[in-house]
Amino acid sequence: MALPFLLLLLLFPLAESKLNVDYYNKTCPQFLETMGRVITDKQLSSPTTAAGALRLFFHDCMVGGCDASLLITTNAFNKAERDADLDRSLPGDAFDLVIRAKTALELQCPGIVSCADIMAVAARDLVTMVGGPHYTVRLGRKDSLVSRASDVEGHIASPNMTLDKIISMFAAKGLNVQEMVALSGAHTIGFSHCSEFSNRIYNFSKTSQYDPSMNPKYAEGLRKLCANYTKDTGVSAFNDVMTPGKFDNMYFLNLQRGLGLLASDQAMASDPRTKPFVDLYAENQTAFFDAFAHAMQKVSIYMIKTGKKGEVRHRCDAFNSIQTGETKTTA
Repeated sequence: MALPFLLLLLLFPLAESKLNVDYYNKTCPQFLETMGRVITDKQLSSPTTAAGALRLFFHDCMVGGCDASLLITTNAFNKAERDADLDRSLPGDAFDLVIRAKTALELQCPGIVSCADIMAVAARDLVTMVGGPHYTVRLGRKDSLVSRASDVEGHIASPNMTLDKIISMFAAKGLNVQEMVALSGAHTIGFSHCSEFSNRIYNFSKTSQYDPSMNPKYAEGLRKLCANYTKDTGVSAFNDVMTPGKFDNMYFLNLQRGLGLLASDQAMASDPRTKPFVDLYAENQTAFFDAFAHAMQKVSIYMIKTGKKGEVRHRCDAFNSIQTGETKTTA
């Protein structure tokens, strides 16, 4: 009975809020066209934008819902979500994309399109642009009225977190093991800094310099790449060493070959709870795309804000009113 109940809780906000694909048809008819233009320009000039925007959207949704709380800048009264340790490595290109889109939309239809909807559509369009599935995004989210760094811990998986903890974290948000594996396939694009996997390639144990679950040649290549990572903290490696700029199922094939970059990813190839899905998606890209699209649709309506529980921000990095602790003053 537990799973149907969780699904009911997850889907209830959708029915209540009347999210729909045509939400801006009358109030901002150029919405999708403008988004498409801004997204294409940004992705062409900065090819890592797709992975960044996808990660930004997911981090935002997992902490209190898809409400653009992650975009708020810290001020004298409040340390915002984006300054939590787990969010510090989020790429600037992703934030820049949202700012560009919001600026263009404010010129066309001021005060109409929420930053939360911009993030949802940007993630979807960029996944499609780099070869992934296209899925329906319902619109009408409002932006959050709160953003606190202290809320992040326990909601975002870290690279070295145990699979037990990650599975529990996803389950608490109504996402099952198969959906967790499908969403992890987002690592088919993007990169990770050496500090996020250094413990796998240096002094792993008394008997091995690197994690024995890694392909030896892959481990050696990473050891050379990351040799100076403590001094040059920007050094990074592609999450998918084979097709890093293409959204495909290569990530799962890599896991089967010991080419997973992050410990939490590689663990999925051997754990009996996750291995069947890794093997399925490695063999069948269509199955992966279908599962990923379904899971993303589910994530995109998690704890959304509607009505007076949110607002449409004038700027995505600032509330429409000044936040001073628990109080607000009109700006």
